[in-house]
Amino acid sequence: MRDFFSYPVYGKNSMHEMYRLVKPWKVIRNFIIIQTCRYTPSLGMKSFLYRKILGMNIGQDAAVGLMVMMDIFFPEMIHIGENSIIGYNTTLLCHEFLIGEYRLGPVKIGDDVMIGANTTVLPGVTIGDGAVVAACSLVNRDVPPSSMVGGVPIKELDKTRRN
Repeated sequence: MRDFFSYPVYGKNSMHEMYRLVKPWKVIRNFIIIQTCRYTPSLGMKSFLYRKILGMNIGQDAAVGLMVMMDIFFPEMIHIGENSIIGYNTTLLCHEFLIGEYRLGPVKIGDDVMIGANTTVLPGVTIGDGAVVAACSLVNRDVPPSSMVGGVPIKELDKTRRN
C-alpha cells in the first residue's frame, strides 16, 4: 500500500500550488545539483552531493546510474538502502501534481535492491530489501522484500524468489 498524503486543490490545477509548497530558490538549487549528478559518472561524488546538499539518505555502496532523475521538489524524502542499484534514466518521484489534488510521499528503497533502467517509482512507495524491479516498469505500489516485479503497472514476475 502506498504511503502518501493527498491534498485537495480548489480552482486551478495543482501545478499552480507548486511555489506555495516549495520555494523557487530550493527548486533552482535542486535542479542544478540533480542535473549535475545525472551526468556525473562518479558514484562517490553523486552520493556526496545527494547527502550533503539535497539531504537524501543514501546507503553505503549504493549506486545511482547515469541520467537518474530524483524528485526536484522533495529529494530529502528519498531513501536508498545499502548496496542498491538504481538503473539508467530511472525517475524517483515524491510528489504528483494532479488536476484536483497533489500527493506527497517518501520513496523508500531497501538494501540490496536492483531497479532496472527507465523505471518510474511513484510517491509513497517502499521497495523491500533484496527486491528486483525489471527495466521499464511503473512502480505504483509497494514491492515486497526479495520479490521480482516488472511491467506497467508492476506485477510479480517470480514467486519462487522469495525466501
